[in-house]
Amino acid sequence: MIPDDNIQPDLFGFSSTFETKDSFQPLAERVRPHSLNDIAGQEHLVGLNGPLRNFIASGKMPSMIFWGPPGSGKTTLAVLCAASLNCHFEQLSAIDSGVKDVRKALDNAEKARRQGKRSILFIDEIHRFNKGQQDTLLHAIEQGLIILIGATTENPSFEVNGALLSRMQVYILKPLTPDHIEAVIQRALKEDALFREHPVEITDIEFLLQFSGGDARKALNALEAAISLLPNDPARRVLKREHFEAALQHKAPIYDKGGENHYDTISAFIKSMRGSDPDAALFWLARMIEGGEDPKFIARRMVIFASEDIGNADPYAITLAISVFQAVAMIGMPEARINLAQGVTYLASAPKSNASYQGINEAMSDAKAMQERSVPFHLRNAPTKLMKNEGYGADYRYPHSYPDHFITQHYFPDGVEPKAYYRPGDEGREKYIRERLTRLWNERYIS
Repeated sequence: MIPDDNIQPDLFGFSSTFETKDSFQPLAERVRPHSLNDIAGQEHLVGLNGPLRNFIASGKMPSMIFWGPPGSGKTTLAVLCAASLNCHFEQLSAIDSGVKDVRKALDNAEKARRQGKRSILFIDEIHRFNKGQQDTLLHAIEQGLIILIGATTENPSFEVNGALLSRMQVYILKPLTPDHIEAVIQRALKEDALFREHPVEITDIEFLLQFSGGDARKALNALEAAISLLPNDPARRVLKREHFEAALQHKAPIYDKGGENHYDTISAFIKSMRGSDPDAALFWLARMIEGGEDPKFIARRMVIFASEDIGNADPYAITLAISVFQAVAMIGMPEARINLAQGVTYLASAPKSNASYQGINEAMSDAKAMQERSVPFHLRNAPTKLMKNEGYGADYRYPHSYPDHFITQHYFPDGVEPKAYYRPGDEGREKYIRERLTRLWNERYIS
């Protein structure tokens, strides 16, 4: 909502006293940066020649999407952009907001415009909006009513509809490094009132850095939880590993199955199998299992991999992958990890070929470009007398009636020169397939 002119809100929209804000806000909220210079990491966006710094300096800012892992600074950057440009700021979460909430935010933006003020609408988890909800934003962006800033942990190419995405710039936020996380923690210890009054020493910051996994919010929340276990005696305010372990109970795996790390890990898993490294593939499999990944998701990717990267070099690979998927569905975890491990080691160790994958991609491209090409009459079915009289099926030669069950014949559309889409390699079973196809269609396969 638009704040009352008599109340001066702070950077985050609060009009209450400092003491009230400190009393109720989590540490991560209290120590959000107040300028781009306070941002830890994301130098490619906020550094000297970074686009966000230049946008703010010019006073002009496009609608944009911040794509990055949790705790990397997406919300903070949106708030800083609004504050630096003196914009009216509306914030929604796509998790619990609907079209009605969006329209209310747009109405507030219209009121702000009549007062001569630009508006930034920030939508967290924008990928959770459905197409209808996303479409309500299009007109407001085109008319300049709002500058839309969306935040997402998911690849916007897949999760944000094309019409909205074409009107926005996408900026990728990188996971924070341990040095960045340490800088965030040290700034909190220095600037937050709680620590200024009662300083705290951390003896095992490495534990906290490892636990956070590049997520600044997670690190600050863990710090705040551990502080609650310290004695009231100011002279004994020393945070040790035992305090973190007691507050957190365990070291959670650094794996977010709903965020970018999910995609990075499955990518490493697939690439390790493609590179015929069963040991690395097992490592990434273990990382996903420890992180609570859905084992059926892993098994599905293995079924795809069996055809995409092994294909006919080992035709048994697809059979094994499907069997693993079925076993995972029937057995469940934790025993299903053994089925997954068997499948992963076999697929990683098998001979490789992407000939089928490349072939269908090339064929689909040509099929789309040559949709007007007709099916030759000799390849058409002729179930009726009329169709036979029209020449359907005429001159078709039945391969089983010829030696070796083969006869040279044109199977492509009329006027289309035959070409090799499927080009088998020399690995595994494909070596024999290649030899046979070269013998049958030598003019097509001999290069």
